[in-house]
Amino acid sequence: MKLDRESFRGIYVIVVTPFTPALDIDEDALRSTVRFCIDAGVHGVVTTANASEVGYLSETERRRVAEIVVDEAAGKTVSVVGVSSAHYRISADLARHARDIGAGGVMAMPPTFHAPTLDEIREFYRQVAGATDLPFILQNAIGPGATVMSPRLMADIIDELPTVRFIKEETAYPAQMTGDVIALAGDKLLGVMGGRAGKTLMEEIPHGMCGTMPACEIADVHVALWNAIEAKDEALSRHIFRHLLPLLDFEASYGIPLCKEVLRMRGVIPSSAWRQTGYRALDRHALNEASLILDGLSEFLLPAYRHDAADRRSA
Repeated sequence: MKLDRESFRGIYVIVVTPFTPALDIDEDALRSTVRFCIDAGVHGVVTTANASEVGYLSETERRRVAEIVVDEAAGKTVSVVGVSSAHYRISADLARHARDIGAGGVMAMPPTFHAPTLDEIREFYRQVAGATDLPFILQNAIGPGATVMSPRLMADIIDELPTVRFIKEETAYPAQMTGDVIALAGDKLLGVMGGRAGKTLMEEIPHGMCGTMPACEIADVHVALWNAIEAKDEALSRHIFRHLLPLLDFEASYGIPLCKEVLRMRGVIPSSAWRQTGYRALDRHALNEASLILDGLSEFLLPAYRHDAADRRSA
């Protein structure tokens, strides 16, 4: 299924890339992770994005990861393939591969590595969006390799390129950026989702956000939050959000290692190994804190994926 205004809504999780302790891709664990996301009720899955450790995958690995995620999601939920790279030739090839394997859409930041000029950003999206007929998501982010686009620039790209109809907005002021780009782009813009692990979702919704793209380790909690928002149950949505924030704050410190430790604790993957540089492993105190936070979220976790259930399965 390709993205459209109706399907691009809700919780689209970034699927992490599980590794063995030897740092090889664990294909069985990757499939298990996608199945967990689907069991959690997500509205879409995204692969080979930042939280997938895409910058630490070879091109062959990157294509293989995308193939597995798209295949596992087929007929169950929408799949989006991240095609960000340093140059449009690479990203265009990746977009064509995403089309060939049956993805529902592609997503890319402006050229990574060296900061591009405005003209280079425009040409990048012309080339990559023009490589296929797949719906295209502009990813507007901050952080390593990212170049922030203004609402005016994004609106101009959407106006020019017929397949570019969606945005993932995760810069410094995502809620206000969303309101600005919606006002400028008009009806050609079919949806804006947030990022930043969903930490700013409650502010984003009144500005017109149609969902969020967090990492996948607590997909069921994000889905529960979204369902409460859609039901306009303010009390329940605030209740879930208050319980969710401690883990999102913890994730902000530990990043990918925390995401993978939570998935390991929940019995989704056997190893929390990661390739991304710059992070520290959780020591026993951090692991205990993560466990206590998960206990506090137990009412929103799928019973089969609570970490006490994972302990019973491994016993």
